[in-house]
Parts: sequence; C-alpha cells; structure tokens
Amino acid sequence: MLRRARELQGVHIHARDGVVGKIDEILFDDEHWTVRYLIADTGSWLNRRQVLLSPLAIGFPDWEANTLNVTLTREQIENSPDVNTDEPVSRQWEASFHGYYGLPFYWGGLGGWGAYSYIGGIIPPSGMLATLPQVDPKESDVAKGDCHLRSSREVIGYRVGAIDKNIGHIDDFIVDDNTWRITYLAVDTRTLWPGKKVLLPLDWIGQVMWPDNMVTVNVSSDQIMNVPEWDPNSPITPNFEDDLNCYYVRQLPLRTDVPAREPAGSNVAVF
Repeated sequence: MLRRARELQGVHIHARDGVVGKIDEILFDDEHWTVRYLIADTGSWLNRRQVLLSPLAIGFPDWEANTLNVTLTREQIENSPDVNTDEPVSRQWEASFHGYYGLPFYWGGLGGWGAYSYIGGIIPPSGMLATLPQVDPKESDVAKGDCHLRSSREVIGYRVGAIDKNIGHIDDFIVDDNTWRITYLAVDTRTLWPGKKVLLPLDWIGQVMWPDNMVTVNVSSDQIMNVPEWDPNSPITPNFEDDLNCYYVRQLPLRTDVPAREPAGSNVAVF
C-alpha cells in the first residue's frame, strides 16, 4: 500500500519482546529512491537515543494499531552501533550496522536491493534476525565512494523547478510499504497554483541539486498543471493511480540535455 512519509512519523515500533519507540523520520537512498532506514526515537527507554532500523528487519505491520513490528529484540537494538543522525551516515557505519544484525548488504548490485529489484529477494526468513550471530564486515564488502542517504526531513521543502519555471516545493514522499521504495514525489504547486498538490513520477526527475535545495523535473509547468490533483487527506486508490498513469504515459519529457550521472561523491544526483 502507498503511504505518505509524514504518515509514518509517530508510528509505534515493537520488538519481539516489547516497545522500542516511535518513527521520527526516514533515510532514503537518492540513487534508487528506496527507504534504507527508519529513524526511531526510543523515548525514555534509552534516554531519547535515536536508533536506525532497516526495512529488512520489519515483520508484519499493523497499520490499524499504528504499529510496526520488527524481528529484533530490545537487547539487540539497545546494543546496536551508535549513530549521530544529525550527520551523514557513512558506508563504513552501514557495513558495521548490517554486520551486527547479520543483514545482507543492499549495495554492490544493479538492483534497488543489491542484485534484486525488490526487498523480498534478499530479506531473511521471518525470525532469522533474532538468532543470527554478530559478524564483522569484511573490508571488501564495503563499497567505495560516498553514501547516498538523505533524510525525509531534510528534503521536504526543497524547491521544484520545471523546465520553464519554478512551480513549488516538495511536500512529502509517497512510499510503498511492501517494497519500501519511494514511488512519487508529492509536490505543492503553490508558487503557480495555490492549494493544488500533485504526485510526480520518478521518471520525470532531472537533477537533485543538494547545495541549492532544489529538484528539477524534465517537463513543463503546463504539463504539471494538468496532472490530476492529489488530496493528501485521501488514500491513493488504484483508480486514482490509473488516472495518474494514463496521464503520465501521454506526456513526454521535454528536456533533452540532461547530463549523464555524476560520479560518486558529486553534489548533483541525476536520474
């Protein structure tokens, strides 16, 4: 099911043996547009320490109870590697984190999850993480180059520019809670059309210019103006998605001068 990233904030997280805390925000990969970690605030349990949890450790969610269950114990989470969520997460830290939990690495392949396109390809069997021994990551398993993790809180509010003018800003991300992939950028077009919000597909994204706090899209402002309006207070139904897709397939990106993907470590991500 498709969910707003904002909707995940405040969702309760339960370990196998008790409450962990609440989701504060998400960290996503700006190359594959996939959620890599949930940042959880542990409240009074760990003196408000924030911990990272991988979607690979998520069991069955209970959305009616506003709860995510993880296949970990409270002791495992308490002893997990410390991280400063106000600073960039390094690939070396990720390798240590995945090694601690016995999680497969998601990087190093062409797919969104290593060699696989979907999370189900590498996710461990249910309950496996509770018994896996801790392992030390090998240096050869740590990919070289910078990590591409961005927080939802950082990017929400970035300006969005069409090929002819700025149209508004990023209001939210739409996440598939089965694959943990970001499927749409939710954009508030208040710069041109106050009050209208739309969902833009990732295929339309041109550049993400982190230093400028801006995302460009390869279509015109008129094309965006005619996207079916999105109501953030209503669920994204299959019928609404069908309407979106029917519109998208009739549109062709107009920009033809999009540069090739920048090398690792660049400040510009190109899609």
